[in-house]
Amino acid sequence: MSEPLILGIESSCDETGVGIVRGTTLLANEVASSVEEHVRFGGVVPEVASRAHLQAFVPTLRRALAAADVDLGDLDGIAVTAGPGLMGALVVGIAAAKALAAATRTPLYGVNHLVGHVAVDVLEHGRLPGGSVALLVSGGHTSLLRVGDIATDVTEIGSTIDDAAGEAYDKVARLLGLPYPGGPVIDRAAADGDPSAISFPRGLTGPRDRQRHRFDFSFSGLKTAVARWVETRERDGLDVPVADVAASFQEAVCDVLTAKAVDACAAVGSDRLLIGGGVAANSRLRGLLEERCAAAGIALRRPRPGLCTDNGAMIAALGAQVVERGLPPSPADLGADSGLPVSRILV
Repeated sequence: MSEPLILGIESSCDETGVGIVRGTTLLANEVASSVEEHVRFGGVVPEVASRAHLQAFVPTLRRALAAADVDLGDLDGIAVTAGPGLMGALVVGIAAAKALAAATRTPLYGVNHLVGHVAVDVLEHGRLPGGSVALLVSGGHTSLLRVGDIATDVTEIGSTIDDAAGEAYDKVARLLGLPYPGGPVIDRAAADGDPSAISFPRGLTGPRDRQRHRFDFSFSGLKTAVARWVETRERDGLDVPVADVAASFQEAVCDVLTAKAVDACAAVGSDRLLIGGGVAANSRLRGLLEERCAAAGIALRRPRPGLCTDNGAMIAALGAQVVERGLPPSPADLGADSGLPVSRILV
């Protein structure tokens, strides 16, 4: 099938996403976020997220069908996030996808949320050449991937051994008295700060670390360093320069992410790097990657910020790639897998 029409459903965390794609062409991308319901808790509450998905799914689906000007009967396939993610939230999306697939007699494909963050780039820049490296940076995951084929061959070559980058942003924002989610607010605060004001540590970058954790990440030590620096200032009765702390913290995160991504390209012999995930919308990460990739002769692919966060379009895009390759649909007893490994693309 050359240009399959695929509906994608995403419900792994706090966004209810429904996207519609024809081949590599985006027709609709509707998202209903429950983030405001989690702000007072300082993080996502699984039960609240699941309930929000139940309430938002049908209206979001209707908007997507209207935007794409298609009917459910026109679909060639329905793709849904099978994992990883919050178990209850995943179950809501899968149940909805199964109901639609059964009612319309449409093939159902349970796909990997993380690979979807990589696949979404095809909607802007066309098909992804084999042998690419992907830097996946989100609230719950930070990984380096080798992508042989987006639908059949994705291998993790490095990952975080503790906090993901997005988690570190949220925790540092809390330390600085900034609201949740921390990524966007720290990015904005950093714009008024000096990234060289404070020398925060770069995790897993020492000589010994390169032997065992060359492509792995660690941000817990950085988070602790920020906390101690802030506590010392407050104990001494000094004001905390929020903008400088935000900028220096962000520089430490982006320095490590970009350096290891470029190193991974060199190690696997790839001249193509793609970034994906919610933190891939970060302005400093995007800018520093552009600088370092240009210096290293690496072609950088960056989805627009609106496609970096969780959405249904990325699941539809991956589903279309799976269908084009003639892979079989998922079984009728498809279930959610909150710990689905990135190498398992289709469930």
